[in-house]
Amino acid sequence: MAEISLFENALKQFRKAAKVMELDPCLADVLMHPKRELTVNFPVRMDDGSVKVFTGHRVQHNIARGPAKGGIRYHPNVTLDEVKALAFWMTWKCAVVGIPYGGGKGGVEVDPAELSAAELERLSRRFFSEIQVIIGEDKDIPAPDVNTNAQIMSWFMDTYSMNVGHSVLGIVTGKPMDIGGSAGRPEATGRGVRVVTEEAINYKGLDAESSTVAVQGFGNVGSFAAKLIQDELGAKIVALSDVSGGIYNPDGLDIDEVIAYRDQNNGVIKGYPNATTITNEELLALDVDILIPAALENAITMENVDNVKAKIIVEGANGPITPEAEEVLLKKDIFIVPDFLANAGGVTVSYFEWVQGLQWYFWDIEDVRKALHKIMRQAFGSVVNTMHKYNTDMRTAAYIVAIDRVATATKLRGIYP
Repeated sequence: MAEISLFENALKQFRKAAKVMELDPCLADVLMHPKRELTVNFPVRMDDGSVKVFTGHRVQHNIARGPAKGGIRYHPNVTLDEVKALAFWMTWKCAVVGIPYGGGKGGVEVDPAELSAAELERLSRRFFSEIQVIIGEDKDIPAPDVNTNAQIMSWFMDTYSMNVGHSVLGIVTGKPMDIGGSAGRPEATGRGVRVVTEEAINYKGLDAESSTVAVQGFGNVGSFAAKLIQDELGAKIVALSDVSGGIYNPDGLDIDEVIAYRDQNNGVIKGYPNATTITNEELLALDVDILIPAALENAITMENVDNVKAKIIVEGANGPITPEAEEVLLKKDIFIVPDFLANAGGVTVSYFEWVQGLQWYFWDIEDVRKALHKIMRQAFGSVVNTMHKYNTDMRTAAYIVAIDRVATATKLRGIYP
């Protein structure tokens, strides 16, 4: 199978929306190109005394509405194409929920599982020093992503602060609360998925408590989304999966029990006793009301799209459905809440964390949750209204809302000089 370019997929989605909204072609051309692409090759001293060179990227797609914002991932398959696509999506994600950021993203081509804790720290500090030429709390604010976490953000924050000579709380988000993190940040992306899932259930006229849910991916996003959808909406989570495979119980899984099992089982759910073992592909094909793909990109493609039976898909991951597969799903009248709306809870609470860091004043968790719920519900409503206005699908409508906001900012600012 030919390699699927994530950035080309992103551009296809953009062009579709630009055509529907009749966007000025010159403006569309500006908005399709990243503002900056930085690739760095940097040495790291390994524990055995040898030196290994790693490659990393930081892309700033658009800063018309504010500083660039986006995570940094550590993964052996990180490419510039992937980072460009993720930065592109971050622009629209920030715009669709109305927060004053542009899109950024970063990554290092590495398998962190192969590094010791000391090597991981040295790699993190060197990479952050290398990209410091384009970041800053008023320029570009990184955050956690795949295989990065609060500890790595702590190293990033300390590295930047040591380099400039004073503590800078707002340089990264997703930090521990002890050094300027926000209450509610670990659950934020999953909580955002929970909010839009509730909105989608209500919009489609389903009953939450009798709805069945399958979640592909049981990392931070998938586990929090599953727990909150079960605990707060009363829906039945019947299937979960991670890199080790899937588990299925038609009577519903106890999410707290699965989380406890995972945490004692080397971080995987394989072997969980109170369920039947299934594959990731079988999970995607289950006859459930709601499917939440919360793993990696391109999970649903033309090869497996015909097997999907869910009524609603809420994209917890970035780009889990290829554009061609989405056309098939839409013809089957499956309601899709697109990734850059569905998983915008993380960047929204990151925005709250950044604001708190700039002010050196911190909110309690109920204030964070209340503000997040309000922003996510307003964003969902504006996308639904736009969907009806243009007689289109949710992804295209979300792009139209976001593109209109960024295009308006670009037009108001003008082209310099």
